[in-house]
Amino acid sequence: MDLKRVVVTGLGALTPIGNNVPDYWEALVAGKSGCANITYFDTEKFKTKFACELKNFDPLTHFNRKEARKLDRFAQYALVASDEAIADSGIDLERVDKYRVGVIWGAGIGGLETFQNEMTNFSEGDGTPRFNPFFIPKMIADIAPANISIKYGFMGANYTTVSACASSANAMIDAFNYIRLGQCDVIVTGGSEAAVTIAGMGGFNAMHALSTRNESPETASRPFDATRDGFVLGEGSGALILEEYEHAKARGAKIYAEVLGGGMSSDAHHMTAPHPEGIGVERVMLNCLRDANITPEDVDAINTHGTSTPLGDVAELKAISKVFGEHAKNISINSTKSMTGHLLGAAGAIEAISSILSIKNGIVPPTINHTTVDENIDPSLNLTLNKAQKRDVKIAMSNTFGFGGHNACVVFKKM
Repeated sequence: MDLKRVVVTGLGALTPIGNNVPDYWEALVAGKSGCANITYFDTEKFKTKFACELKNFDPLTHFNRKEARKLDRFAQYALVASDEAIADSGIDLERVDKYRVGVIWGAGIGGLETFQNEMTNFSEGDGTPRFNPFFIPKMIADIAPANISIKYGFMGANYTTVSACASSANAMIDAFNYIRLGQCDVIVTGGSEAAVTIAGMGGFNAMHALSTRNESPETASRPFDATRDGFVLGEGSGALILEEYEHAKARGAKIYAEVLGGGMSSDAHHMTAPHPEGIGVERVMLNCLRDANITPEDVDAINTHGTSTPLGDVAELKAISKVFGEHAKNISINSTKSMTGHLLGAAGAIEAISSILSIKNGIVPPTINHTTVDENIDPSLNLTLNKAQKRDVKIAMSNTFGFGGHNACVVFKKM
């Protein structure tokens, strides 16, 4: 069968460096760090005392008190970013066939704060199981796309993908495939996460996964730097409107980029550590290139997973060198996590938005906080260190990997 073409017609973002797409992009290009000391709870007993929290986000700006109480923060974030993306797309909600509009969303954890608070309240009580009736609906990961669907009446495919930090990238790939196979005309996709909580920080600290650079939080996320010591936890949401090309063209939609392909693979190696040689990462990029029907030499930019962990950054760059060979030196490689921190299940979505805006604006945002060369990293690679670079980006790739060895890769093309 003939596969449909898929394009991006709307974007929405709620991030630690900007609460909408224009502010997010401006901060990315400027190299702004979103990391600061945690304000949500007392960190006195925590090894890590900082994170990339949202700034100046008031749920009551978007929801009334009754609505806000029924929604975990990860679901609030999903609705806010989706509202922006849907408005940005210009879709006529009165005329679109809502049976052919879906919502496929990513969340690595879901309502962690809701679970934490309910169990804390129970343990501090008299042992009687008096739980909030909204406990389960607030916590479950699929409630984010459910609420988007309910709000807008979208009756197409509706579910959540859960693959740790690869969740929203997997959601985008699923949305892409549903549309190109003719199952939907439009899909709201992306991801959200709100894990900057006592449980989230405590759990990742126990794994020794987080940076402990408490003396300088704003420089703690430092991908590719020899002194990196772990990732910085972030929160927020990214939303994209994917649409069948002819459907978008017929309504005169603004088109940001075309989705060319998506790839997936598994490391099959370890619960949390990447394969040291990046074998699974190498395979996912090859799968993505094959799906997009392009060659390695076609790629201009790669927004890496680049979490600022000692093992992960080296493994990913090794894989890039293997897949792209000599051309790797010509690619603008960056990690926007140096600014946003790691949004876990929402990472793939906000990083895909960055890749799309690089195509649209001809600028590759920097990898900030780099001060010390890592001898394990090929010095010939252009890692876009500390300053944005102007470039005509025709094809951009976005990599996202998750605990468990889940690898996802999406590639976009200038229209």
